[in-house]
Amino acid sequence: MPPILPFTGPWLLAPMEGVTEPSFRDLVLELHSPRVLGGAFTEFVRVVSQPLPARSLRQALGPRRHGAPVGLQLMGADPAALAETARRAVEAGAPLVDLNFGCPSRGALRGCAGSALLEDPASLEQIVRVCVDALGNVPVTAKIRAGGEDDARLEELARAAQAGGASLLTLHCRTRAEGYGDCADWRRIARTVAAVSIPVCGNGGVERHEDLEKMRAETGCHLVMVGRAALSDPWVFSGQQVSRATSARFLLDYAERLRTEGGASDGQALARVKQLLRSWRAGSLVDAQRERWLRERDPARMFAWLREQSTGPTTPPRTGSEAYTPAERTRSHA
Repeated sequence: MPPILPFTGPWLLAPMEGVTEPSFRDLVLELHSPRVLGGAFTEFVRVVSQPLPARSLRQALGPRRHGAPVGLQLMGADPAALAETARRAVEAGAPLVDLNFGCPSRGALRGCAGSALLEDPASLEQIVRVCVDALGNVPVTAKIRAGGEDDARLEELARAAQAGGASLLTLHCRTRAEGYGDCADWRRIARTVAAVSIPVCGNGGVERHEDLEKMRAETGCHLVMVGRAALSDPWVFSGQQVSRATSARFLLDYAERLRTEGGASDGQALARVKQLLRSWRAGSLVDAQRERWLRERDPARMFAWLREQSTGPTTPPRTGSEAYTPAERTRSHA
């Protein structure tokens, strides 16, 4: 039997390169009870031919620990280097390790990693197995796309991950060729659920809170992972409708953590905030002025505007089943 998954709620924050570093990821986790947002993952950590040092893995995990677990995602093609890095990740504090077989970037393809392994189910299975053997009772999960050019080998890929010992299989229901386009065929998630006996997490095509339960009802998947929708509305997991002031405060807090904890300059923090503003929906903050603020080059003007917007009434935290208990609040560690 694979190790038991540590997730405490049905929704997961997807790993997103250039986004889910600790500043953004921790803020999103702090918005929600672990009974709602059950876990998250780091940006992928690239492993080439040598195992990565523990300090790099600790940096990816960040300084905080939450009620909901944060898995460390690895991407590579060298089984031995991945297995040893996975072992070091657990020593660094990772409660689980996720293996990326879905990244469609050219760099991943040139290195025969990420979605390149969708063409080689046997190698995918081998990588999962050596990492499972290295970690023992710590879960290893895998994330795949529906295929490379098409989805003809979807079931074969899913069974390869299961045969390698994965505790969970996440399916991004687009193929590599489909990239991040509008097509998100949830029938592929249902096919994956039917093909394996391990839990399946669906990913792709979630736009609103209502889509979370809809995906589970239509596909039978156990968990749902959200990526881009969380960039436009970090409250998508609870469905809470926040005020303009609360929306602005999140962006200010994000910029502040980027500077104080991530070492970002004001200009770099501005660039990251603008990255979110491209699709931001929370609190109707920029609906009428999106293009104006996307063109803004002066960090002082941007952050002064956000401070001005944050002075109005804020949204009270949820109560009842989605409220935090003291033990669930973010805990810092040395």
